[in-house]
Amino acid sequence: MHRRRFLTATAVVAGAAGAAAALAPFLASLRPSARARAAGAPVEVDVSRLEPGQQITVAWRGRPVWLLRRTPGMLERMRDPGHLARLRDPDSRVETQQPPYARNPHRSIRPELFVAIGLCTHLGCVPTYRPEVGPPDLGEDWIGGYFCPCHGSRFDLAGRVFKGVPAPTNLVIPPYHFVSDTLVEVGTDPPA
Repeated sequence: MHRRRFLTATAVVAGAAGAAAALAPFLASLRPSARARAAGAPVEVDVSRLEPGQQITVAWRGRPVWLLRRTPGMLERMRDPGHLARLRDPDSRVETQQPPYARNPHRSIRPELFVAIGLCTHLGCVPTYRPEVGPPDLGEDWIGGYFCPCHGSRFDLAGRVFKGVPAPTNLVIPPYHFVSDTLVEVGTDPPA
């Protein structure tokens, strides 16, 4: 009787060890590779050399992310009531377009630094940065912003979409926070 229990227990333990040995590589294969983890990792950007009116583009999760240092004039033009009347969603009411800390008129943590994913919300084209005021091809009422050359969508300098264009919503604001006064980390929310 004891011998049968011993053999049964030994077989169960050996079977469990074999199953664990077979399962370990399978579970390890489910983890993302180092390359995939790096592609989704946060990106740190030094904005100390970013001049007023200048924009840089970095890659995060395979998408372009814009960092624009807005001038006081840009911020002032964005508050004009005539400009706001031309926007489809001037108050950014669609919650999925920006994190709670960017749900404000300038759609950013600090008014002077705008951070956005640089993909048109219509079909994913990359709009061009057009900071000039009233260029002939965009009209006298253009105060500066982003123009999508694929289908003509327009966004202001806070990424808010204009009425009457194909893009349905404002540009998306990614999670980001300031690590220091001059270092921005794109990909993570601010610490609580």
